[in-house]
Amino acid sequence: MLNRYAGLTLALLLGGCAAAPLLPTASTLLPSGSATADFHSGTTVKLDQANFVMVKTNVTGQCKGFALFGLITITPARFSTAMDRLYGGADLQPGHPQTLVNVVAERSTSFYLLYSIPRVSVRADVVEFRKESVSP
Repeated sequence: MLNRYAGLTLALLLGGCAAAPLLPTASTLLPSGSATADFHSGTTVKLDQANFVMVKTNVTGQCKGFALFGLITITPARFSTAMDRLYGGADLQPGHPQTLVNVVAERSTSFYLLYSIPRVSVRADVVEFRKESVSP
């Protein structure tokens, strides 16, 4: 009887989700790159003069994904999709001196019993620059 409990305990420890850190092949199931990707921009917008007007505030773009057991990614939460949705909501017009400012990107994951939902949210404000009036 003790042999059965020992075998059952060993099977539960090595055969279920708890075994993932113990298995050498578990690292291949983890999502690569997207969890540690950061967004860095080389463009700087200085809003220290009165040469702009706020067009829209708090425009958001969001992308949700799906992962089984929190390890096997079925649908990734893509930053590029969230940015596309942000640009769609910002309604930037070609030929106008408009840009996004105060851009904030957030990554979060909601864990449930058998699955998790990763989420990428991007928030920004839209400003339009005005021509400075030249004083004579």
